[in-house]
Amino acid sequence: MRLPKIASVFVFLGCLAAYLMFVKHHYDGVRPAISKMPPHFHPRLGLSGSPNRPTSSEVVSGRFQYGVMFDAGSTGTRIHVFKFQLEDNEAPKLAHETFRAIKPGLSAYADDPEKCKEGILELLEVAQDNIPSSVWSSTPLVLKATAGLRLLPGEKATHLLDRVREVFVESPFLSRGDSVSIMDGTDEGISAWITVNFLIGGLHSSDTPTVGMLDLGGGSTQITFSPQDECTIIVQTMTIQTLTHTSLNLISVCHTLILLSVLHSYLGLGLMSARLAVLGGIEGQPLEGSSTELVSPCLAPDYSGQWEHAEVLYTVKGQKAGEPIYESCLRKVEKVLYRKVKKAEEAKDIEFYAFSYYYDRAVDLGAIDEKTGGTIKVSDYIDTAKRVCNGMTVTPRENPFLCLDLTYISTILQELGFPKEKVFKLARKIDEVETSWALGATFHYIESLHSQ
Repeated sequence: MRLPKIASVFVFLGCLAAYLMFVKHHYDGVRPAISKMPPHFHPRLGLSGSPNRPTSSEVVSGRFQYGVMFDAGSTGTRIHVFKFQLEDNEAPKLAHETFRAIKPGLSAYADDPEKCKEGILELLEVAQDNIPSSVWSSTPLVLKATAGLRLLPGEKATHLLDRVREVFVESPFLSRGDSVSIMDGTDEGISAWITVNFLIGGLHSSDTPTVGMLDLGGGSTQITFSPQDECTIIVQTMTIQTLTHTSLNLISVCHTLILLSVLHSYLGLGLMSARLAVLGGIEGQPLEGSSTELVSPCLAPDYSGQWEHAEVLYTVKGQKAGEPIYESCLRKVEKVLYRKVKKAEEAKDIEFYAFSYYYDRAVDLGAIDEKTGGTIKVSDYIDTAKRVCNGMTVTPRENPFLCLDLTYISTILQELGFPKEKVFKLARKIDEVETSWALGATFHYIESLHSQ
């Protein structure tokens, strides 16, 4: 049963190799698009789909290339509209990005998938408003779902994606059979790494070293980096159901990509899934006796409240412990992480950017500005976790889970092999562009069209 997953990784890595050859050297001459605009109008989208879709050779129009990527996450759906400027004998440059987000995520419509269409249509209007109508039919339209849909039973996820495909086929944009899919955690990590290094210039010049990427989502977390002493990309992907560790050798001299290791499966370690595990719940399984009450030493002893996760509403309570709250909580977290994380010793000397919940919790503790970001050390997470946890008995927190979350973050960073003095850069945007996997995935998708 592992062969299809491994095969899919090989296919993705082949496309990645082609892309890196492309950005390191030049963008080969491309043919102008032969724009074939569909003749019919859709009541909401404007121009409707047509059986005469553009071929892959028609994807580029003039000196600009557009791409539309939907990020269907666990808490919301986001659209990224990218405009790339094409230059002869140079890698493309990002000329503009339009970003919009709506809530809730697709998984919220698991029991009534038809309702998810309204949000997709709303976001498609953003694409139409920002892309010239003359190139709609040659602009690829893609949706990739992440941890939220990985959690759902297969049939429910399929129904949701089928509804999205119906909307895409009726849209005026370029939609293919692979335009709507659930994104593998490995692909997510590599795409995010491409995004960050493209934005800082690490993929355009050998004079600019690449940086590592840490991403902590609600249902999954990734660490991706290229060791400086050997041209290797290492991706550790911890998803809802598996922890996947894949090592790749990127030999830039001969431009080949070699898969060095196999995939290993473990429990998932995204922040929300880890929070459930630390509280005593089990992902995707009802509690014993159908009870939804969770008791944990990571909460204030007198705390009682409700928390919703994966469409289950839990009653959560604190418990009195015979020792400081931080020490009790730390033991719970260490038990959840026990032997689930592979230390990345090569990463400690590499510059890293950290995103998502790493960023959000740094904002919560006042370590960085919410808009501009900043830097943070592993020790900052540790020290604040101790202060927040042990102070809960005196001062109630607005976020009752802050002690648990900070303890988890500080612990997983150390389990990954980062020393306490390690500094991370925190950013939501680089050069005003969202630092998500969407840009890298869009590059990969467009390059796959060129290679056909």
